[in-house]
Amino acid sequence: MKVLLSIIGLGVLSSLSAQDTKVWTLRECVDYAIENNISVKQSELDKKISEEDVKIAKWNFAPDLNASASQNFNFGSSIGVSGARIPADFRSNNLGINSSINLFDGFANLHTLSRAKIGLEVNDAAILKMKNDIALNVVNSYLQILFAKEQLKVAESQLTISGLEVRRIKELVEVGVLAQGELLNVKSALANDNQKLIVAQNSLTIAELRLSQLLQLETMSIEIQDVNVDIQNQSILGNGAEAIYNKANESFPEIKLAELNILSAEKGVKIAKANFSPSLTASFGLNTAYQHRQGSTDFTPFQFSDQIDDNLGKSIRFSLNIPISNRYQFRSNVNKSKINYQKIQYNLESEQLRLRETIQTAYTDALASSKSYDAATTSLAAQQKAFDYSQERFKAGAINYFDFNQTKNNLVNAQSQLIQSKYDYMFKLKVLEFYFGVPFIAE
Repeated sequence: MKVLLSIIGLGVLSSLSAQDTKVWTLRECVDYAIENNISVKQSELDKKISEEDVKIAKWNFAPDLNASASQNFNFGSSIGVSGARIPADFRSNNLGINSSINLFDGFANLHTLSRAKIGLEVNDAAILKMKNDIALNVVNSYLQILFAKEQLKVAESQLTISGLEVRRIKELVEVGVLAQGELLNVKSALANDNQKLIVAQNSLTIAELRLSQLLQLETMSIEIQDVNVDIQNQSILGNGAEAIYNKANESFPEIKLAELNILSAEKGVKIAKANFSPSLTASFGLNTAYQHRQGSTDFTPFQFSDQIDDNLGKSIRFSLNIPISNRYQFRSNVNKSKINYQKIQYNLESEQLRLRETIQTAYTDALASSKSYDAATTSLAAQQKAFDYSQERFKAGAINYFDFNQTKNNLVNAQSQLIQSKYDYMFKLKVLEFYFGVPFIAE
């Protein structure tokens, strides 16, 4: 009774544990990986810095306003009317409010604001690129788990077949129909199939570990939802590599990033050229002062409020600065900004070339995978017929177990090859769709 209760208890605990295990969908995996990725979070903080740069650039058009106050003490003495030396210690205060505004600076502030806004778009493109890379890696890892699961099912199926053969051959050996050597051969095949099962289980464990690490989970494994792998839709291949490239060139974040960097460098050239333009600044000020001889009493009109009012001064000033000679610094800055502009233009050409080569390679790989998948499908059908025929002949005693096992191994290899080619083909189709702008997961 105790043993029975223990078994029931273990079964209940196992059932509860299975119910508590979260089953992850592909959408949840992608969203979670993007939301919790440290690099994405850092890039989002970089974007906030760029937002502050935009604010700074906007406020550069506004006047500044500064208030000042000082407390001064002067110590010493002087000769009075009587000829005697008298103390001349003074305490004074200076108060002021000053403001200035840049009326013209060669449009440097305007170009700086434009470049700051471009910098904000650069951050958006960089974040999108990072999210796309993460999603691509998650989809690949997710498919690797599905692939490992199907491989495990094949290994389990073959182990079951071998186990049934061992039982059947053992019965025939016991009644004297077959020799003991046939049973040893079947048991050897069973042990080999058991080893393949262990390898398949390990492959699944490693695939689950990789996805769990990609999602930055604390657990070493993850349970995912099985999906129907449909590779019947091959319409993406009908577009051709050049059409896929043209579509990617219009919207791909890497290209957008390179184009934005060119615009930013162009603004940099204009900012450098603005240093050659005259600049006009307007300044406004309110200043006053108070002075008091130490040891004496302030009388009207020398009291603090009277002096502050009487000493109040107002000023308006316009300053025009015309650059004439700057020891070639401005010219050198313009030249460097132009060189940087040309360099970044090459970056765009390099990104476009890399994108074209990547898509051409991906398209070629997808076509090759399509042919491999078709060949694997045909091979499996042929191997399945050969296995069924060999199994019937083996049961009838027409062939020995060595020949039958050879046919069974060929079937297993054909099944494994079909599974591998199917998931390889599906992932490469997903890559092409990704470049064509099709989302990994349908909304």
